Parts: sequence; structure tokens; C-alpha cells
Amino acid sequence: MFQSCQVQKKTEPQRPNILLAISDDQSFPHTSFSGCKFINTPAFDRIAGEGIFFTNCYAGSPGSAPSRSSLVTGRYHWQNEQSGQHSSSWMKKYVPFIDLLERNGYYTGRTGKGVAPFRYAQSDNDSLWRKDDAGGVEHSRISYTEGENDERTATGISPNNYFENFRHFMENRKTGDPFFFWYGAHEPHRKYEKGSWKRMGKKLEDAEVPGFLPDNEVIRGDLLDYAVEIEWFDLHLGRMIQYLEEKGELDNTIIIVTADNGMPFPRAKANCFEYGVHVPLAIRFPGQFPGKRVVEDLISFADFAPTLLELTGTSAEGMLPMSGKSFRNILESGRSGITDAAKKYIFAGRERHSCSRWNNLGYPQRMIRDNQYMLIWNMHPNRWPAGAPRAIVNGRLMPLYGIDKDGKHQSEWAFTDVDASPSKSLLAENHKNPEIKPFFDLSFAKRPEYELYDILNDPYCLNNLSENPAYCRVEVELRSVLVKELERSEDPRLVGPDPDIFDTYIRYAPMREFPKE
Repeated sequence: MFQSCQVQKKTEPQRPNILLAISDDQSFPHTSFSGCKFINTPAFDRIAGEGIFFTNCYAGSPGSAPSRSSLVTGRYHWQNEQSGQHSSSWMKKYVPFIDLLERNGYYTGRTGKGVAPFRYAQSDNDSLWRKDDAGGVEHSRISYTEGENDERTATGISPNNYFENFRHFMENRKTGDPFFFWYGAHEPHRKYEKGSWKRMGKKLEDAEVPGFLPDNEVIRGDLLDYAVEIEWFDLHLGRMIQYLEEKGELDNTIIIVTADNGMPFPRAKANCFEYGVHVPLAIRFPGQFPGKRVVEDLISFADFAPTLLELTGTSAEGMLPMSGKSFRNILESGRSGITDAAKKYIFAGRERHSCSRWNNLGYPQRMIRDNQYMLIWNMHPNRWPAGAPRAIVNGRLMPLYGIDKDGKHQSEWAFTDVDASPSKSLLAENHKNPEIKPFFDLSFAKRPEYELYDILNDPYCLNNLSENPAYCRVEVELRSVLVKELERSEDPRLVGPDPDIFDTYIRYAPMREFPKE
């Protein structure tokens, strides 16, 4: 008997969706999955628990703009000219991986903070500048309105309703198209509502004070206000996860949760210490990445772009050469601990952060980290690391350390690379107090050219081992590897005619005046 046969039509494998959630200013220990007692992050914990929790992810820089620049280009920020610097311009030639995903059929969009702060094209006269945010197009601007279903937990929280904007994006997606969505929260960036922690039921005794800050009620309260905003970021992430689950999209979505740099406290953000560049990272994609793992490999923000391009089968053609390397092998390995012995180092750095010194000079740093040690090269140790100790306001030189006639600290008058905060003011106002002065010096005093820290035994970066004979071999090796990588990546600080070119880029943000050092 004749049997007809039906030709089976070949179907292409479904391409993964991507949800990238990035908070603004959150250090690595500050999730409940990490054991933090004063912060509750159930959404992050779910991604980390069901997926992969990375213990050693490092941002591209301790400041948002250069760090995000590194993430989307796969390059160190010093390779991206002004497009790797805070509040400068984004040039067209620095193509983000998101553009290539879109070209490859991905439906792309974002909500909240994108790749910022940068100046994008304002008109046709800006012919060399990129027009749209390098983090993607903002598809909607659904916001909370004060008094109308406003559930925000603190007055400093952005009015952006992140989840509703994500839902709007998804509802306007063409059925079957894979998507890439950038959830860029403004939290926990300052400023905070002081005392917001009280209405959230938090307790001062639960706060965990890092060793570079004094342990008192002011610092603890400031940390709890910071916690309130991390939890807001996590709340909207949780709603996005739930929505994807309800729509049957969760298990085909690569979910990446991280932060752009460390906490906005003295000696953290805008510094290449652990609490400035070491950030949380959890990734979940159950169909391809074996879960319930804790991975200790060193991951750099520069590694994100090549990894996502490889996972989506997207060509890198059109992007400038990347310094980052794909870590797909780590994601798919199924192993915990160190899974790729060949990945020995990561690199980061900074230039200008805010406008904080005479002539808008920066504080150039380069950093290398291996599995135990961190080496920081302060390239201009004669400059103040947190900014000048006094500013000029309306032609008048302000008092030292920004202390007014009543003994109160005015944040805009001094050390402006550090965000205004109760913690900063406490250090400045009590700088003569013998119990506070050591912490004041840690945050604001000038530093040596080289700093070496044993991160496993000194995560707060308090004991500088540079020039200690017992660690000479370690320091020599790390210096050598760092210089070779800076030369390979053509860092203008080492290679080229103008090592100070970063200090010449136009800053498109408010400027301050300082006396010449």
C-alpha cells in the first residue's frame, strides 16, 4: 500500500530574548542573596538562585558613563575617546552591540537611564554625534503622578514606572520577534529621602557598615536609605519577571542583573577600590545555562558585548575591535568556582568624574585585579582623589573642606567627586575628631602613585601593600601585566602624543570653579 510522506519543514531554533537590568550605584555585597541583612532583593535572589551567581564581576569604571560605555562597546573606556568619559559626547563610530541586535531582527528598547550621562546629537550640526541613546530607544514614558496611585517608597525615587514601560514595550512587539530590553533604573543613585528607612520597617542595628566608614547612627541611617532604593529597583525587576512568566517567555529570556558601579558613598563610587568597581551579577537562562551555580571567574563589563553577540548569533561587523572576551563557555560549563583558568585578570579605570578640580582636571586611575590582589595606579597622585578641598563660588574662595561659619558642610564647596550625603558631611564636619579623622583621610587625602590590596583578606582596601618587600613579586607582576594591556589597548595615557587628552574633552554638564592646585 502506497503511503504518502510529508516533507518536514526545517524550523530555525528560537533565538533568546534578553532582559538587561542595571541599577545605578550598587556595590557587590548589597543583595540578600549575598547574605546582606539590611536589604531584601527577592527578584535578584531568584535569578541568582535559579541561574548563575557571579562573585567577581567588575564594572568598566567606578562612574556610570564610562562604565556603561564599556558595557555596550566591549571596549575599555579609555579606548572610546570622549565617548568613554563622563558627560561628554557620544560619537557615531562607537557602535553599541544593541544596534547590531536590532539589525539582526531583535526588537529593542529601554526604560529609565540609558548609556548616560552623555550628550547626543542636538541637531543636524552635530554630524559626528549619535542621535539616539546608545542603550536603545525609549519607547514610552509612563510615570507615577504624585497623589495618583503613587506607590513610591521615598521622595528621591524616579517617577519612571519601569514595569509599565516594559509592559508597553512588550505589548507593541511583533509576535515571534526576539527582544532586547534595557531596564536602567535611576536607583539607588542619590539623592535619598533622609529617614525613608523608618517607614519601611528597617532597623539601625541591621545595617552593615563597611570598614572604610565610621560605624554610627548617621552612617547606618544613610545605608538604610540606600537599601530602600535598591529594593525599589528589585521590585520592578520582580514584576518584569512575573510578566514574562505569565506570558510564557521567561525560560527563553536571558535575564542579566547587575549595576553600573559601586555605592554613592565616600571611598566607593568614583574610586577603583572594591566598593567602587565590584558589582553584583546574576544571569538566568535555564535552557542553555545550567543553574544553581556560584561562579568565581573574573568578569569584566567589556565581556558583555561579545558574549551577547555570540549567544544571539549576531555578527560584530560594524563595531570597533573589542577588548572584552565572550564568557559563553563559563555560562554553559555547568561548573561552579573557577571555570576558566585562562581568565586571570580584569581591568578598569577612571578619568574625570564630576567637575571637581581646577581647569576641570580628572583623577586618572588604572586598575588590574587577579583572583587575590588588586593593583591601582594613580597616574597623577599630586591631585586630590575626591576633588579639590575648596571651590570658588561667585568669585569667592570657599572655606577649606566646605565647612561654613556654623560648622556645617556644604557639599558643593569641596570634594565634589563624592555625592552630597549625610555620610560625606559627617566626615567633613568631624575631620578633627580623632575617631573620625582616619576615615576622613581614607576618603579625601591624597594617595600614593601605587596601591596594592589583598582583596581576599582586605575587601575594604585599607592596608596598602605597595612597596612592602613581602609582596614585591606580586606587585611587579601586576604592574607589568597592566602596562602591557594598556599598551595593547592603546591607552592614550601611555601611547600617543597627548597623555592628558582626556582632560581636554568638553563637558556638557554644570561646571564649577576651583583654585589652581
